[in-house]
Amino acid sequence: TYAGLGHGKWPQRWLLSKKRGDVAYTAYMGKILLHVGAILFFVVLSQSAGGLGSVFTISSVETWYQFLSKPPLTPPDWIFGPVWGVLYTLMGIATYIIWRSKHPKRWRAIGLFIVHLIVNTAWSIIYFGEQSILGGLVTIVLLDILIIWIIVRYRNISKAAAYLLVPYLAWVLFATYLNAGILLLN
Repeated sequence: TYAGLGHGKWPQRWLLSKKRGDVAYTAYMGKILLHVGAILFFVVLSQSAGGLGSVFTISSVETWYQFLSKPPLTPPDWIFGPVWGVLYTLMGIATYIIWRSKHPKRWRAIGLFIVHLIVNTAWSIIYFGEQSILGGLVTIVLLDILIIWIIVRYRNISKAAAYLLVPYLAWVLFATYLNAGILLLN
């Protein structure tokens, strides 16, 4: 269904045959605006977690973090921002898909997603803000578990939403390797 109104090109043809002020046209546009607003809300929510975490990250990257011994495969610092930006956007889109599903367990899945965002932000605060490598490792392992749990929950509602989180899981598992390697080397 396209915005809950039909299949294929029907909505476009129907919409073109309507005039502004028509009740059906107004209702249709209202649904579109609701969905655009919802997707923006979930993307901004996800990006906000990243933005808050980056406040603690930026101040430590050029000072404390720069002087740590790092494991093989550590990417250059400039790559983290763009990758996280894409991943937070994918998380927001996946959560929008869950919200839109009307599945009876969607709110539990979204609640778990919000808890996970708190843990995601906490990792930056603990690892970079507090400069606790061990605390960061404990937090990121918890984050790994939460992401897997979210993917399982999302998959029960929407496979597409679950698949959108797979790159995020891969990146956080890689970050777990980096965190553990830095702990061992320092």
